[in-house]
Amino acid sequence: MTRRTTPPRWLWAFWTVALVLIVLMRRVLDMPDVGLMNIATYALVILSTIVGLGWFLVRSAHPVRTRLITLGSILVVMLLANFTLELRGWSGAMVPIVGLRGGGAPAIDMAGGGTGGVDLLTTTPYDFAGYLGSDRSLTIANVQLARDWSAAEPEMLWKQPIGSGWGGFAVVNGHAATLEQRAGVEIVTLYDVETGDLKWATEIGEAFAHPLGGQGPRSTPLIHEGTVYAMGVRGHLVALDGANGALVWERDVLRDYGISLAEEDANVAYGRPTSPLVVGDSLVVGVGGSAERRVSVVAYQRGHGEVAWEGGNRNVSMASPGYGVLAGVPQILMVNENFVTGHDAATGAVLWEFDWPGITAADSNVSQAVPVAPDKVFVSKGYGSGAALYRLVANGDGTFTPQQEWHSARVLRTKLTNVAIHDGYVYGLSEGVLECVDLATGERVWKAGRYGHGQILMVGDLLLVLSEDGELFLVEGTPQSRNNVLGQIQAIDGHTWNTFALYGDVVVVRNAQEAAAYRLPLEMPLARPAQAEPLLQ
Repeated sequence: MTRRTTPPRWLWAFWTVALVLIVLMRRVLDMPDVGLMNIATYALVILSTIVGLGWFLVRSAHPVRTRLITLGSILVVMLLANFTLELRGWSGAMVPIVGLRGGGAPAIDMAGGGTGGVDLLTTTPYDFAGYLGSDRSLTIANVQLARDWSAAEPEMLWKQPIGSGWGGFAVVNGHAATLEQRAGVEIVTLYDVETGDLKWATEIGEAFAHPLGGQGPRSTPLIHEGTVYAMGVRGHLVALDGANGALVWERDVLRDYGISLAEEDANVAYGRPTSPLVVGDSLVVGVGGSAERRVSVVAYQRGHGEVAWEGGNRNVSMASPGYGVLAGVPQILMVNENFVTGHDAATGAVLWEFDWPGITAADSNVSQAVPVAPDKVFVSKGYGSGAALYRLVANGDGTFTPQQEWHSARVLRTKLTNVAIHDGYVYGLSEGVLECVDLATGERVWKAGRYGHGQILMVGDLLLVLSEDGELFLVEGTPQSRNNVLGQIQAIDGHTWNTFALYGDVVVVRNAQEAAAYRLPLEMPLARPAQAEPLLQ
């Protein structure tokens, strides 16, 4: 074969085929998941580069000196990049997130960190007590936000570094709890919402990291009647005294249910995401387990941590337990690895179940099942699955048969986020694009605005949207308004998957590197009664 300095025809043909495949994937084919499309694109680009570089180094007619200098330059650049840069994770669309090595939040002195003396027994009507809110509906009805941020912009109260982790804040009586990882340990922390001052910090587990999922815990604490409940990334469940962070009781879920680390890594590769749920006197969490012993959901006595009941035999997903009264029956709604299940809230008995495919280590089920009164369940997920609505039909023996009202793989592909339902319409980020869907029919009303795999919160008829890049948007949440943006600010910097909380007029946001609080302008002033009963019972 004759050596040449320009690429041969076969190499041009190879590059052309690769380019055509990339264009087909990105412009023509309707691939169900943007992340999978990007992975395929990376593979083709890397393969084309390796083949081209291999020809240049081995078969081209360029002088040996030129080829060696080129190879050496590439190696030097790679070495410098390795020493100065680090891979901090991947976005929801599988785009690598790279930053300078070092940095991050400083370690906290557990012996002396924080001031303590916190009152979490007093509650307010504006508390955001746990994951997705005090009732896990992602909707707030008693706050009226101003509709124009150009007239009065949100006021930053504080911004500061925070330990890594993908959970959100739970806020009660002006104090915000979260889970974070600092200096090789997993901790529960409590901050003053107005100032960002640390009130207390309690270590609960060891550090955790995943090549794709990043570092730190995944769940959001729950605050109830003065106690902070939290599930660590390796199944360490704790109840902490809200006044000072002291341990009240703890359970090791992996040890209790005989789950080895190898089984845990295979079943819950990205770390345990379960955010605890209080129902009556019970604290409910998802468990899963091994092939020998598997329990879908477990209720612990809130006061002392003893098991009250166990229900189901499915493996956990990346979702958390939810609660609703459907067909007149109080129920725990659990999105498992391959099923969605309803459990009797008093006994854990399985009342109904339907297939909802998803392998937790691959195409995870992340989004919550949403109860829709009086007798329906809404579900959604990414990876091309879309959304569905089921109606529960009583069987006469206390159980139910779920009947599918509709299913569409085209709408509400909520890969890492959840939906809010308001006035018969469902709002959510579908593969990163804001979408409004008719709840009754599953028909798309509109879809517009690219926010990435961020999070939303419905406040009245307005949507707060926190983008994957840390921008906070105020968007009109009506079927008539197609992504009508009323205001936006850069709330925090960096990759942001975390849910956020709204406490009255204060929004509290975080990601894996920093946290911040902003006071939002209001349409109507807040009424602040001194005390109200917790919303989630």
